[in-house]
Amino acid sequence: MRTIRLQPSVFAELEGDTSCDDCGNDERLGFLFSYAYQPIVDISTRQIYAHEALVRGPSGESAHTVLSRINEDNLYRFDQACRVKAIKNAAVLGMQSRLSINFMPNAIYQPERCIRTTLAAARAHGFPITRIIFETVEGDRIEDAKWLSEVLREYKRIGFLTAIDDFGAGFAGLNLLADFQPDIIKLDMALIRNVDKSPSRQAIVRNVAHIGEELGIAILAEGIETREEYLALQSMGIQLMQGYLFAKPLFEACATADRINWPAA
Repeated sequence: MRTIRLQPSVFAELEGDTSCDDCGNDERLGFLFSYAYQPIVDISTRQIYAHEALVRGPSGESAHTVLSRINEDNLYRFDQACRVKAIKNAAVLGMQSRLSINFMPNAIYQPERCIRTTLAAARAHGFPITRIIFETVEGDRIEDAKWLSEVLREYKRIGFLTAIDDFGAGFAGLNLLADFQPDIIKLDMALIRNVDKSPSRQAIVRNVAHIGEELGIAILAEGIETREEYLALQSMGIQLMQGYLFAKPLFEACATADRINWPAA
């Protein structure tokens, strides 16, 4: 697969930038991390809609090697460092698609500062905020869904895109959706697995797609691994998809549309 890759010399130069240095320098966390990027594709246009930034160790180690080091004391700093590094890397790669960044809802206790940090990083590295998607993981136990709705609403007002990840797997569910309508809902991969063989899963996907249409929310299916899952979702009107069927995450690199594995109809 032809990819765009980080050039170490350029990356080092950006890492030396002092913009947002107080909150974006992972060395101050006591450990290093980087990113792999997995494309989110639009099957109607056969283009890359976005790349999701997936945390990895500094040499491509699993996400667990990083996330296992997060605790209450460093959660906020890690969340901020993730935003800055994801934007820096995307800028170095010359990413032309949207950039999807996961954030930790329970890490946000100063939303104004969170936003300022992200805006400063985007400005410093020339990455338009209209191409940044913030994903909140619905599977996290959210202590105050109303508060989260207000944070997401502010992000959307400023110009970021918003997404609820792993929809259907967690604690907020339809209650969160009633308070706030994101730009994107990402259907949990457990719901997508073998959807072609499960009438109950198909019924749920169809109805969530109908809700999305009524509320003006795009529906994204993640974790797609087989052509049969793809065809079933396509028949239900799902256009945004993500999964190994199309491309695996690429460490410190992003794919191009001409190298995506586009399944035959």
